[in-house]
Amino acid sequence: LEPQEVPPLQKQIVNKARTAGKPVIVATQMLESMIESPAPTRAEVSDVANAVYDGADAVMLSAETAAGDWPEEAVTIMHRIAKQVEEDEAYLPRVRFLDTPPERTTADALSHACMTIADTVVVSAITVFTGSGSTARRVARERPSVPMLVLTPSMTTARRLSLLWGAHAVATKDIGSFEEMIAKGKRMALRHGFGEAGSKLIALAGVPFGTPGSTNLLHVVTVSGDELEKHQG
Repeated sequence: LEPQEVPPLQKQIVNKARTAGKPVIVATQMLESMIESPAPTRAEVSDVANAVYDGADAVMLSAETAAGDWPEEAVTIMHRIAKQVEEDEAYLPRVRFLDTPPERTTADALSHACMTIADTVVVSAITVFTGSGSTARRVARERPSVPMLVLTPSMTTARRLSLLWGAHAVATKDIGSFEEMIAKGKRMALRHGFGEAGSKLIALAGVPFGTPGSTNLLHVVTVSGDELEKHQG
């Protein structure tokens, strides 16, 4: 490829992956100068920022941390760039420029509804209960305005979903009832900093529990703030 062909192809790849609901990572030479220098060039900063604005699930360093002289500084700079972009008022409208209409399935319809509810009601997070991770990927494809707390009984799934856009994945014991789902979602939100007393959460899951592809339940709940104490007691 000629150098000038890379930027449009990168954007096309990111868009196709997002449309398909597949996690997409932009990587390699993003802060290349920081292999030897403690500060990046302005062009490199723009490169990282553009990847975040494009809605990539993750940006990744390679030689900067594997063999560079400033690995900690490189990670810190990349984090600061991403955080600054996400605080931009124009970020969310821009990251949603891609039209990803839901498929005609219950799971896609509810995932799309999560985004709409989060834009309409003040909620602190979306709690997603998933075994395979497919429900979390559907929600992430919509690029909701609030973080997603993903609860799964599979450590493998939790590790894979750690790269997913807006997701904080936690491996935990499986649930067996609606009441247990609501209670665990509230406790985990409090424990991991995604809620406090009075916060609202969107809970998304499938019944029967533990059945892949059964996403059919959406519920908005309010955290009382004493769920952790009640559980310990």
